[in-house]
Amino acid sequence: MRVYDKSVIKVNANTENGKVVLDVEGALAPIAKPIIKRINKIFQEEKPISSDNEKIIFSTWVPPIPGNVFDRVISAEIGSILKKHIPDQFSIGITEKCPNKCIHCGAAGIVADPELTFDEINNVIEEAIDLGSYLISFDGGEPMLRNDLVDMVARVDKNRAIATSFTSGYGLTEQRALDLKAAGLYAARISIDSPFEEEHDRIRGRKGAFKDAINGIKNARAADILTDMFVVVSPNNIDDLDEFYNLAVEQDMQEVSIYEIIAVGRWLTHEDEVINQKDVSRLEKFQKEMNRKTDGPRVTAFPYFMGPDLFGCFAGRRWIHVTSGGDVLPCAYTPISFGNIREESLADIWKRIGKHSAYKGSADYCMMRNPEFREKYIHTIPKGEPSPCRIEKIHS
Repeated sequence: MRVYDKSVIKVNANTENGKVVLDVEGALAPIAKPIIKRINKIFQEEKPISSDNEKIIFSTWVPPIPGNVFDRVISAEIGSILKKHIPDQFSIGITEKCPNKCIHCGAAGIVADPELTFDEINNVIEEAIDLGSYLISFDGGEPMLRNDLVDMVARVDKNRAIATSFTSGYGLTEQRALDLKAAGLYAARISIDSPFEEEHDRIRGRKGAFKDAINGIKNARAADILTDMFVVVSPNNIDDLDEFYNLAVEQDMQEVSIYEIIAVGRWLTHEDEVINQKDVSRLEKFQKEMNRKTDGPRVTAFPYFMGPDLFGCFAGRRWIHVTSGGDVLPCAYTPISFGNIREESLADIWKRIGKHSAYKGSADYCMMRNPEFREKYIHTIPKGEPSPCRIEKIHS
């Protein structure tokens, strides 16, 4: 099937033995072939969520193939080859409020005074889409605590972007899930910190958090929203990968996304309690093994996906984040503000990030794991200080 059709380049997609294969033709084909080869490598090693002769859902992180939004994915990939600065992913904290007190929360301590308004959020999302973003992620705090979340999702231009939302499951009721589906929510990312109820509740700092997560999953599935189990992996739970996966199978989820714990927010003083390269290799092996299965959810392990063998670190290059107070960060886990959307346009701030020495070139892996980057840019707060989250300001 034809999945991208422009005068100078055309991309076709076919399925072979249940795998997606892309090929390219046209005047720009020689330029595009390296990225198509890289995408095909991923497609061959992994399974899509679903596929038929008319539509392929590869991942909750990728828009349906073919479609207008997937066209923008290809455009962004070609743009990256041509050294264009495009924020493929745009995430936004729509509230700092949350019923939980997670021990690893990266947003802990962020002050939103006042919190972004409905119009401010919609306007900056439109700006991000104009800049090239095709994946819009609502974040928090707990996004379900915003009564106007459904209206925000509805306002996202579905011809140019997919809308997803992170959640702990709190507030994701049966009716809220149905309303979000009607508004066009593509996927819900439900955070699970442990496959064991007592441990999950301990990490979340609230009894009943695990039950909320499971109920949220069930309600999202019943509403036919794609469900992604979002796991923040650390040295403390990396041995539970099989149990996480089995839980996702039990709940009939479509994907398990694995992110790495970052020494930021409440975890800022735990720089020695993050994963290492051996752990990343383990996650790569786990992803490939699970994605060779013919059934069950697909796995996306971001420490591998955003590593040197694939795409590298997205922060400030292909990802931009706005806090619930309007500060613009290179990603949700890098506490460096390059400006505020209440004072400047997102486009001007995005240009500033692209000109900064730390983000001009590529990065093989998460920069927040780079000791030199942290020493130069991340303010370290002594253990025992009450407010470990502090956003550095770089406005020039």
